[in-house]
Amino acid sequence: MLAVHHLTKSYGVDPVLAEISFTINAGERVGLIGPNGCGKTTLLRILAGAETADRGVVDQTTPGLRIGYLAQGFTPDPGLTVSALLRRRGEDAQEAEARLADLAVGLAQYPQDQVLQRAYDEALQQVAQSDRGHAAQSVLRALGLADLPDDFPVGRLSGGQKTRLALALVLLDEPHLLLLDEPTNHLDIEMLEWLEGWLAAFTGAALIVSHDRTFLDHTVGRILDLNGETHTLRSYEGNYSAYLEQYLAEAERQNAAYRDQVYEIRRMRQDIARTKQQSLHVEMTTTSRQPNVRRIAKKVARKALSREKKLNRYLESDERVEKPRPAWQMKLAFAAPEHLGQQVLSLEKASVGYPGHAPLLQDLNLHVRAGQRIVLTGPNGSGKTTLLRTIAGGLPPAAGSVRLGASVCLGYMTQEQEMLDPSLSALDAIRRVAAMDETAARAFLHFFLFSGDDPLRPAEFLSYGERARLALAVLVAQGSNFLLLDEPINHLDIPSRMRFEQALNQFEGTVLAVVHDRYFIERFATEIWLVENGGVRKLP
Repeated sequence: MLAVHHLTKSYGVDPVLAEISFTINAGERVGLIGPNGCGKTTLLRILAGAETADRGVVDQTTPGLRIGYLAQGFTPDPGLTVSALLRRRGEDAQEAEARLADLAVGLAQYPQDQVLQRAYDEALQQVAQSDRGHAAQSVLRALGLADLPDDFPVGRLSGGQKTRLALALVLLDEPHLLLLDEPTNHLDIEMLEWLEGWLAAFTGAALIVSHDRTFLDHTVGRILDLNGETHTLRSYEGNYSAYLEQYLAEAERQNAAYRDQVYEIRRMRQDIARTKQQSLHVEMTTTSRQPNVRRIAKKVARKALSREKKLNRYLESDERVEKPRPAWQMKLAFAAPEHLGQQVLSLEKASVGYPGHAPLLQDLNLHVRAGQRIVLTGPNGSGKTTLLRTIAGGLPPAAGSVRLGASVCLGYMTQEQEMLDPSLSALDAIRRVAAMDETAARAFLHFFLFSGDDPLRPAEFLSYGERARLALAVLVAQGSNFLLLDEPINHLDIPSRMRFEQALNQFEGTVLAVVHDRYFIERFATEIWLVENGGVRKLP
């Protein structure tokens, strides 16, 4: 279906992809993983035709291949409505019909022109897909968007609803090959399970960039691992768990081989040194009247020199086992929080929502105590983010009371990092919340994988993963004993998610987090709150 040969891409002098080669066969589900910033999105954009490679070939082995590309960030005009976006698709089809008529005239005059023939085929396919009214409603219904009012602005959609809308627009093109860049971000558990089931029934192929370990386990049969150091790609059969088992086994074999090599090199050097010392000792303790003894000593010295040359050749050869280098991973450690009283948060008969609209959640009687690890989950758009905004003071309660404990120092991480000033650099953002000089701030940001000139770039020019890491850095720097986290691990790569989980386990304060990552919930939560039917229910 798709074959990639020796793809290479650089930005200036910085390599991103180096001699990337792989194939995707019909019906395959392939996961693409790698650290943030290693080039996964760049690779997908090249495959989708949105970007060009410096060298290499992307060969579509299936004639008329339709590729559907779900980009990582869906940012339509916030004033547009869902119906307006769908109408735009209809307008695109009308433009395709007009273009088809013009191309037909051109082909009548120049029937052998291959460029005109390809353009005509593409326009014909677009027109063939233009009758989408029924299909659109079917897809929107499956994704839980059919009940939205026609005049509902896109800007008021939740993060998960935006992801689902973007996915719906891709699916309406009826692609043969899906390129999905982090499709699970912001999706609730119900939608994650729906997407898993839909992919299982999808007759085409899919290349999926995801950091959701459970989702990868349930959907893919092969893993492509993009190395951020070498910029090369390796293929592993099986789902994520199978990949991890193979990867760790390979790493252990390399570590064992390197340890054996270190031991053998040390033994050889000691043997060479001992042989040289023996030869020198014989030479120093004998006289010219003992020629036979000295002759033997010189042979021993030559043997030691030969062994030394052989060792040096080995050390310079490709046979030498390289020292395993651990990947540069985010280092995250929350400082010990200030003393936190027993009562952290209290909601009494509280309702939350936006002024001028009906409350999303009503009659909430909830209490958070010191040391709890609470996960807040539920369908997209049900009011989870609104509840966190109300607790953080960004929205007044529509009714009742929301009170924080007297000793609470609140740290709030928003879902889309909108609390980051887009004009501020990472360096300025840290120094705004913590008393650090530039050297200390740079050293601190280095723990969050900001190096070189990265700390000087304004937040608006950072990638989604970089913004997530910066938001975490700000949270750690300001010091907090009660963390409100709205989907904190979205856009974080798998090693960073693992570090974040470890850090939260060591955090001595209280956490209330909106999370849909099933792997994370299973290992982190001491209590789960489910948002449903306009209320919050504690799960047993």
